[in-house]
Amino acid sequence: MATIQAPNKLFPFMTSSSCSRRRSITATINLPKTRIAPLPFPKLSTRSLVEELDRMSFYEIATATATRTEKDAISTSGINTNDTCVRQGTDASDPTVIAKLYAIMEAVADRVEMHKNIGEQRDNWNNLLLTSINGITLTASTMCGLAAISDSGAPHATFKISSTILYLAATVMLAIMNTIQPSQLAEEQRNASRLFKQLQARIQTMLAIGNPTISDVNEALENVLALDRAYPLPLLGAMLEKFPSTVKPAVWWPQKKQKKVEGLGRNMDIGNGWNRKMEDEMREIVGVLKRKDKEDYLRLGEVALKVNKILAISGPLLTGLAAMGSAFVGTNPWAVIVGVVGGALASVVNAMEHGGQVGMVLEMYRSNAGFFKLMEETIESNINERDVRTRENGKMLEIKVALQLGRSLSDLKNLAASSSLSNGEATEEFASKLF
Repeated sequence: MATIQAPNKLFPFMTSSSCSRRRSITATINLPKTRIAPLPFPKLSTRSLVEELDRMSFYEIATATATRTEKDAISTSGINTNDTCVRQGTDASDPTVIAKLYAIMEAVADRVEMHKNIGEQRDNWNNLLLTSINGITLTASTMCGLAAISDSGAPHATFKISSTILYLAATVMLAIMNTIQPSQLAEEQRNASRLFKQLQARIQTMLAIGNPTISDVNEALENVLALDRAYPLPLLGAMLEKFPSTVKPAVWWPQKKQKKVEGLGRNMDIGNGWNRKMEDEMREIVGVLKRKDKEDYLRLGEVALKVNKILAISGPLLTGLAAMGSAFVGTNPWAVIVGVVGGALASVVNAMEHGGQVGMVLEMYRSNAGFFKLMEETIESNINERDVRTRENGKMLEIKVALQLGRSLSDLKNLAASSSLSNGEATEEFASKLF
């Protein structure tokens, strides 16, 4: 209701009688009555959020958040709960699956730190033991020479006994060091830390993309256990063999049953990024990896293994001979020569083996051969699958292979074409341009 007061001077057409009386002119404007209802915002519970953050791990927080968000969405939109449960398997991820993936990712992150720390520790072992053993060996060689030029009596016996004790200690320490190969142990832990980081990144990508399934959880768990078997942490009872009879590629992924070679049939529909030409190119690339890259690293691994065996036997043998020569100084003129020269040669051999980190080189060759073996199995598992719908997308696989080999897509196609023309000749180029 609005009231408007109008004085008579604004209306000259009014009479004097009407002007004497002050009239109020009222105007009533009827407006439609509109009621604004409050928007149905979801009620967010913040009562005990701080306490929950303090006592819950991040995968428990993820579970609680996913459950709370789902309940709020259902209550806000007014969707029937039964219908939501039916569509949960296709439209939304199971909070339990997400929680399991976060739990696995926590364990993987912990393993990354463990392998990193132990790798640094074993690298320190290599440096400290190398310095200590060489220092002991050279000191014993010096004492052996002093014993030879000193007069018979207390100084002569002191130098001779001290030199013999130091040589025996160096022999034992060098035998232990050559058995465990600290440089190779450090390389194993570095590889394990890198591979666990890759697995952690894959799980994070899986969670970021969304809709993980229980099969993804099982696959991640199998990968963790396979890495634990490939790169064990303890030394006693679980250490990898350092001097195998033959060099084999390192295997850090779960082994799957090989499928029968089928490929795309003549009447098979082409799709999911695959065609007959791409399949033939991938077969050629697998052939190059087998004939050139993996075979070459296994050959180099065999050479490194033979050199490492020779050096591992020569070091303790020379220090043992030097200990015997030092013990007989003064009785035989050749004793001092064996004692001094044996110690000098043992220091050189020890520096070549552990200073040159021959064990680390061997492990690097095994790891590289395993990398190419994994690529072979990944490609073959796809091209041997007859149903293209269950394969990895062909374009995505092509990009991954090109990146792993350090090539562009056009360069990868040229590699497959040149391989088909060379027919496995010695002049065929290597598939990888990275290493």
